[in-house]
Amino acid sequence: MKFVQVLKLVLIVVLISCGSDEKVKGKTEAEVLYKESKSLIDDGRYIMATEKLNQLKSQYPYSYYATSAELALADILYLQESYVEASAAYIVFRDFHPKYKELDYVIYKIAESFFKQIPDTYDRDLTSAHESIKYFEELLLKYPGSKYEEESKKKIGHCKKMIRSKEKYIADFYFKTKVYSAARYRYLKILREFDDKGLAQHSMSRVIQASYKLGEMNECNTYVQKYFDQLGNKHKSKLRKIVKQCLKN
Repeated sequence: MKFVQVLKLVLIVVLISCGSDEKVKGKTEAEVLYKESKSLIDDGRYIMATEKLNQLKSQYPYSYYATSAELALADILYLQESYVEASAAYIVFRDFHPKYKELDYVIYKIAESFFKQIPDTYDRDLTSAHESIKYFEELLLKYPGSKYEEESKKKIGHCKKMIRSKEKYIADFYFKTKVYSAARYRYLKILREFDDKGLAQHSMSRVIQASYKLGEMNECNTYVQKYFDQLGNKHKSKLRKIVKQCLKN
């Protein structure tokens, strides 16, 4: 009985191996290697696919498929969630193949590789968000109407929201810890760089307050005259005493 079961298992393995080893056809060996690697990628067999692609690049560096193999290697890194390495590979590909027919895809994948590195919370390092915006905006500028345009705009919005939140978090931290000079600098930076009405009013109010807390009445007076009329009633009511003191000087 055991012999029959073992025989069945052997037959199953043989049948599977025969099916998987079906000969891939192509006009050249380079084409065969490329098609085999694409099939392996589709099956999630990334190590074997990488070996095939490297073999193609090494043996047929001037083949029509050599360029496609380079891009496929970058795609494998992305699929393996090695986003740091993927972004570097896509950037190298873009720099070495500036006339590639689907360069909008390459730039999109650079941006996506950085986007995937963005932390879940805004209180951490957001360098990857800045890099992601840079490449999404490059895509929008160079390839208007690209099929990646809508998704790029959406993800730029997400990145900018996180960056705004980070800047507010830092500015508020300085204000709460009474480091008013640094807080004012950060709030003024927010006013220069972001177009958000609610955040702008919060920052204007805090610039006035920080100047008052620093005892810099001339600066306080200047900011009152510049910002006070732009504030909503909620902010104005909180600032009335400070405004009176600033305007006296």
